[in-house]
Amino acid sequence: MKVLIDNGHGENTPGKRSPDGKLKEWAYTREIADRVIAGLQKKGIDAERIVKEMIDIPLSIRCRRANDIYRETGGDAILVSIHCNAAGSGSDWLSAHGWSVFVSNNASVNSKSLAICLGETAIKKGVFVRQPMPGQLFWMQNLAICRDTVCPAILTENFFQDNKEDVEYLLSDEGKLMVTQIHVDGIIDYLKKSKR
Repeated sequence: MKVLIDNGHGENTPGKRSPDGKLKEWAYTREIADRVIAGLQKKGIDAERIVKEMIDIPLSIRCRRANDIYRETGGDAILVSIHCNAAGSGSDWLSAHGWSVFVSNNASVNSKSLAICLGETAIKKGVFVRQPMPGQLFWMQNLAICRDTVCPAILTENFFQDNKEDVEYLLSDEGKLMVTQIHVDGIIDYLKKSKR
């Protein structure tokens, strides 16, 4: 199984940063993506970033890259798109907080299973997981990166870049390790369950 990591947005994407400018989503998610890939590779899992560039790559191209790899692997790949959430435009500190995972409205059973594995991992680690309703760990939205890819695909929103406490946590060594481990451990859990 090949794990594809999408780190969304680029250095040229407007906004997408904390109000104080300390956290820039494009840079943060690339760092986390590289940490996740290193963590998976240590466990012998094939993983790669589908966006090697620093600039924003259109969704259509990112989806095509994932679909091409999925076909090359004979349908043996999954996609995880890593982001940081925002409740507003990025100019003010707001109160929304926590971690969440999304699938597309047309999500497959495998996409939902992958989302559940990451959500359960986050909860086990003591992280506050935002849920659309009690008992449902994932949100459903019309997200192109999940909708237009043929492999199981999810998008994680790793805390809020416009919540002061979340940003302090995200930028801490503890926070970076936690965000990395939610992805690594959740993906490994999914891979184990999908082999059964």
